Amino acid sequence: MTVKVRFAPSPTGRIHVGNVRTALMNYMFAKSHGGQFVLRIDDTDLERSTKEYEQGIKEDLTWLGLVWDETFNQSARFAQYEKAKEKLIADGLLYPCYETEDELDRKRKIQRAQGKPPVYDRAALSLTEADKAKYEAEGRKPHWRFKLSGGRIEWNDLVRGASHIETNSVSDPILIREDGSYLYTLPSVVDDIDAGITHIIRGEDHVTNSAAQIEIFHALGGPDAAPELGHHPLLVGADGEKLSKRLGSLSVQGLREEEAIEPLAILSVLAKVGTSDPVEVRPTVEALVTDFDLSKLSRTPARLDPADMRRLNARLLHDMRFDAVSDRLAAMGAKLDALAWEAIRPNLETLNDAKDWHVLIAGPVTPAIAEEDAEFLRAAAELLPADPLDAQSWSTWTSALKEQTGRKGKSLFMPLRQALTGQSHGPEMAVLLPLIGADRARRRLTGDVA
Repeated sequence: MTVKVRFAPSPTGRIHVGNVRTALMNYMFAKSHGGQFVLRIDDTDLERSTKEYEQGIKEDLTWLGLVWDETFNQSARFAQYEKAKEKLIADGLLYPCYETEDELDRKRKIQRAQGKPPVYDRAALSLTEADKAKYEAEGRKPHWRFKLSGGRIEWNDLVRGASHIETNSVSDPILIREDGSYLYTLPSVVDDIDAGITHIIRGEDHVTNSAAQIEIFHALGGPDAAPELGHHPLLVGADGEKLSKRLGSLSVQGLREEEAIEPLAILSVLAKVGTSDPVEVRPTVEALVTDFDLSKLSRTPARLDPADMRRLNARLLHDMRFDAVSDRLAAMGAKLDALAWEAIRPNLETLNDAKDWHVLIAGPVTPAIAEEDAEFLRAAAELLPADPLDAQSWSTWTSALKEQTGRKGKSLFMPLRQALTGQSHGPEMAVLLPLIGADRARRRLTGDVA
């Protein structure tokens, strides 16, 4: 059997870290088994779905390196869903219901008051053709429910282990709304059967849907039609609270364009959080695939700390070669060469920081000069060697300054750094000085904004 999984976002918004974690698990599972990763665009909601969001989702996944082997849109498959609908009706498994939402809500309230679970009472199954005609004459349109077996549905969950749901404890699910539009469940099952999906890996918030979906798989495709299921714990914040209110700020687009987080930093965190592996950066997506094993997943919610992404992002940049970032540096206006990159990369948290270091080298920089250091810095300007400066210039220069002024240690080096860079910390000055150049450095030492 060839493993085949799917990631099925709805193009009603941009994807966020919660979506990406599910996509990544599916991708890693497929690739670790030599299988296929399918991108299915769940766009049956024609009013809210847009091509702009669809394209955005594809751009985000491509940027992350989660390239799909196959893709299709649900909006092109309504004819297949209609066939499935007719089959279920013919088999007595899909039945029309005419209750309004208010009527259903009243039923649920009465059941709760009686200490009963709010399970649909299947009153619609008792409707006569005359009853249905009366409702139709009143202008009511039916919604359609799938008739569950009422039995025990068992499956061996890829994450949770042996699992079961008693279908007599849940309501017959609505598959089609009053306006004729499909809810997620029926199109998803039809597509999974037709696409040959072998495994479904998704969040544990879908566990309660599993029994109904398994029965629909059996009804449409036979006893062996249901894929294997795996339900992973959801992401929570570092404080253990739900991330739902903060997911908008953790969209892939935001992490890329506003936070300047590298794709491997995002993937490394999402692949490792909630597992027995340490949250450490991996050099490639392939390395993440090699590490992947569903058995490493904890059963408890995975705590996501966005600070981990920045920490791993810094690690990636500190090891990144100049030729891997030169085009991006140029695009952001940071005109740095390989020597400058080597100097600044140990101080970067995101690539956006390179723009600040570009200014530090090329200017303009406002020197930070204390009154008591002004005379010392004028002497430093006079002793500064002429261009071209090299890796030894800093040592030669500061040794001469030490001998002439008697300064040493922090009182020698800190005023020079503050005057040359306007900051009290940063890259090694021995590397930075040649990049600044003698002329620009001399002007800064004398208080000129250069």
